[in-house]
Amino acid sequence: MTSEFSISVDHLFKSYGNVQAVRNVSFEIPKGEVFGLIGPDGAGKTTIFRILATLLIPGKGKVSVEGFDVVKDYKKIRKILGYMAGRFSLYQDLSVQENLEFYATIFGTTVKENYYLIKDIYQQIEPFKKRLAGKLSGGMKQKLALCCALIHKPLALILDEPTTGVDAVSRMEFWEILSKLKQEGITIIVSTPYMDEAGICDRVALIQSGNIMAIDQPANITKSFSRILYAVRSDDMYKLIMDLEGYQYSNSVHLFGHYLHYTDKRSGNISQDLSDFVNLKGHSEIEVKTIPAVIEDCFMEYMINQES
Repeated sequence: MTSEFSISVDHLFKSYGNVQAVRNVSFEIPKGEVFGLIGPDGAGKTTIFRILATLLIPGKGKVSVEGFDVVKDYKKIRKILGYMAGRFSLYQDLSVQENLEFYATIFGTTVKENYYLIKDIYQQIEPFKKRLAGKLSGGMKQKLALCCALIHKPLALILDEPTTGVDAVSRMEFWEILSKLKQEGITIIVSTPYMDEAGICDRVALIQSGNIMAIDQPANITKSFSRILYAVRSDDMYKLIMDLEGYQYSNSVHLFGHYLHYTDKRSGNISQDLSDFVNLKGHSEIEVKTIPAVIEDCFMEYMINQES
């Protein structure tokens, strides 16, 4: 069966008792795209992924992978899908090599047959091929899990928060690997709570409390930020938060590293007014500057608009 889209989700709902985990979610992913599902823990990302992986049945709505329905055609989907769960789920008492050979056997293939697909990843963990999977570092476990998810050459790859809990270098290496996999024509849908990873995807969906707030290319989402954004700091950041939140013109105040990201209810550049206000509150070493919005700023703005 062929389909224009690798993954299609149409008006999906899913509840756990009285908890609505996914609320009327719809999106389509063209073949060969890297699509990011971006949101905090509890936003509904894992539920959507488990439905795509045929591990959960949708409450309402229609979901398909490569044209196959996740309920009617679940056996066919499992043969063409690679799935990397949020938690390390390989056999910890088997070695690296044994895990890989086991998963290849399950899918009726061999490591040799599709080795070209995992070569760049596996060569990084091959020196530890005799080591038990449970004894690997977080980054090595991540790479082994990805090898096992790819060994049967899937058409689509689902990665549920693959970089959570690993160091910054491993995160960067992982995204470089995904870029190479895209060149093989594999559709990749990946979830992450790290907003900085959104910019690496072709398109992203921002999700919160089971709702999709926006779907677009990362650059288009940041361009849509509707207000002038200010980065503000002073000698007393805790007091600065309190003062700016109490400012009569304040629209939003969020801590980003060494700065507060601030938006104002007024239009136009109010940098000097903002600096004067902070100065009147007794702050020193004051810095106020306008900055471009990043995905996390947009996420916060969508949340504010959704609540208002």
